[in-house]
Amino acid sequence: MKQIIQNLKTGETALEDIPVPQIGDGQLLIRTTHTLVSLGTERMLVEFSKANLIQKAKQQPDKVKQVLDKVKSDGLLPTLETVFKRLEEPLPLGYCNVGEVVEIGKGVSGFAIGDIVASNGKHAEYVCVPKNLVAKVPDNVSKEEAAFTVIGSISLQGIRLCNPTFGETIVVYGLGLIGQLAVQMLVANGCNVIGIDIDKDKCALAEKWGAQTINPTSGDHPVKTIMEQTNGVGVDGVVITASSKSHDLISNAAQMSRKRGRIVLVGVIGLNINRAEFYEKELTFQVSCSYGPGRYDDNYESKGIDYPLAFVRWTEKRNFETILNAMSRGSLKVKDLISNIFDLEDYQKIYGDIGHSKAIASILKYTEAQEAGEVGSNTVVVNSGSFAGAKGVTAFIGAGNFTKMTMLPALQGSGAGFKYIASSGGVSGTTLAKKFGFTHSTTDYQEILKDEEVDTVFITTRHNSHAKFVVESLKAGKNVFVEKPLAINKDQLNDIIETYQESQKGEGSPTLTVGFNRRFSPHIQAMKKAIGDNPGHLNIVATMNAGFIPPQVWVHDMQVGGGRIIGEACHYIDLCVFLAGSPVQSVCMNSMGNDVQQNTDNASILLKFENGSNAVINYFANGAKSYSKERVELFSQERVFIMDNFRTTNAYGVKGFKNLKTRIDKGHKEQFHSYIKRVKEGGDALIGFDQIVNVTKASFAALQSLKEKRWVDLH
Repeated sequence: MKQIIQNLKTGETALEDIPVPQIGDGQLLIRTTHTLVSLGTERMLVEFSKANLIQKAKQQPDKVKQVLDKVKSDGLLPTLETVFKRLEEPLPLGYCNVGEVVEIGKGVSGFAIGDIVASNGKHAEYVCVPKNLVAKVPDNVSKEEAAFTVIGSISLQGIRLCNPTFGETIVVYGLGLIGQLAVQMLVANGCNVIGIDIDKDKCALAEKWGAQTINPTSGDHPVKTIMEQTNGVGVDGVVITASSKSHDLISNAAQMSRKRGRIVLVGVIGLNINRAEFYEKELTFQVSCSYGPGRYDDNYESKGIDYPLAFVRWTEKRNFETILNAMSRGSLKVKDLISNIFDLEDYQKIYGDIGHSKAIASILKYTEAQEAGEVGSNTVVVNSGSFAGAKGVTAFIGAGNFTKMTMLPALQGSGAGFKYIASSGGVSGTTLAKKFGFTHSTTDYQEILKDEEVDTVFITTRHNSHAKFVVESLKAGKNVFVEKPLAINKDQLNDIIETYQESQKGEGSPTLTVGFNRRFSPHIQAMKKAIGDNPGHLNIVATMNAGFIPPQVWVHDMQVGGGRIIGEACHYIDLCVFLAGSPVQSVCMNSMGNDVQQNTDNASILLKFENGSNAVINYFANGAKSYSKERVELFSQERVFIMDNFRTTNAYGVKGFKNLKTRIDKGHKEQFHSYIKRVKEGGDALIGFDQIVNVTKASFAALQSLKEKRWVDLH
């Protein structure tokens, strides 16, 4: 299928071949017929991508601070590499989609195959959208009109926050597409509407809907004119829908408001607020969040958990339905807002001149590429290549940041053959396939498992899916490399153990490896070599300055990410197992705070090993980002080793040890290259299966210890 992609690094807007997305539970697969180009929002994205690096930095001062902190902890070159890789991330454009339902996912009701629906889907021939972001289009609303549903909901949400009542005077500051829709809805609500814009044509259009208008370029001063028209009282509310870097708009909005007036920001403007202007009138100011309640709430949008209507009357979806019903009744007219309609293939007629376009709304029309009842392919060929008879033919399930930023660069030169990369939406997978030389991009991982040429599968998806993909890949006879954690609960781990043991009964048994890379770092290898084969009992102190992650992010969800102790601290449990040369015998964990939660990310883990060694793992998320992220101290037979951030390792009381200094090297490249070599040549597993299981059980025991307030014995 075809999809419009924006390159943030080069500024190029391209129409790419992407595999059709794979439908999931709670979703609908939609064949697109029309999309609306949001000339305001999309113009900002396109212009940002065309800016040079310095201009981009000026527009994102908060990101600049993060970069400077990373330079302090990681060094300049690794930081620059990270920044440039981030800019290579593809950005799918669009969020105003209309199309026909072609597949319905599990758990979805109220829709049928063939329904015409509006959603926040991208500019793509097929989109997969969660049910709470989809609304059915009434029969008497055309597809072109329905394309205004989502943008109309943005306008409607801003009006709801302003809470206008019949007879009030409301200013709409900015008469672009959102502003024009706001004018119509406010007039329909019985308000006296005053529109402000510097474009005379937009002012004329707003007057057609029943608004008075002010054009500052014609000599009318917005504040003075409005104060005259309201007999010095001011307006009841201001809805700002403009896009401007100027701070004058917020000041004007305050000056033209009555005492205790309401100001709602829907657009993007400078926000250097004069306290006195707001203080003297006791003004309220609120920023509107997109389509309405539910936006950016994973439970609502992804998991389909609706808000009770009695308590949250208007949600994103109910706002969608309201806009469509208003069009159906004729109280919201959008046909006159359509500046032009182009076929998808002619997208550059819109995006090529988007920075100078005077259009209000442009529509993209999609030709029906497939026969009725058929859906496009879930796999596309990206590069040519042959793998007949080869070993080390790999496929990736997962195309997220870690795959792009760390794994694929580290695998370069390992001798692996890259055949498939699977991603849920197809965009990120296709981009990585082109960059790293994969021959196929797919949204259906079953294609990988069925392909006999593929002998090795890398799994880099969200934590809750690791066990599922490990089990299915082993059953398909594939070697498996799964990013940590191996599993997030005991049931998943038991399934893996059973499947792995069954897979080892025949000849050519598949291998299973977990991405515990730190033991392969040259710093850890140097420490391990220096302590020798008989180091005696060790004391290990490992500290991870993990950094704060907001609580709503999926890693904290125990059902999805398993929490950061299972999901990340397992790295250090494995590292301590490697240095101690012994399995974990028992675990005790204590967490910061009085209200202790299982998904804590501020905790100290004590490990007792079977050989008598001890380790303390301090996993903290409340430290400074500018400080080193990782540190390991090892005490053995009057010797001390200190590793700092995988950049330096110093030893004390150790004869002949040469202190080590490198760029940050956490062992990824060494692990991946050694793994591919074993796949191709055979040999012992990089990490024994028993060790992998022991580490996984130790991470589970840490949470059990926290809950039960005691040491937990693994045996």
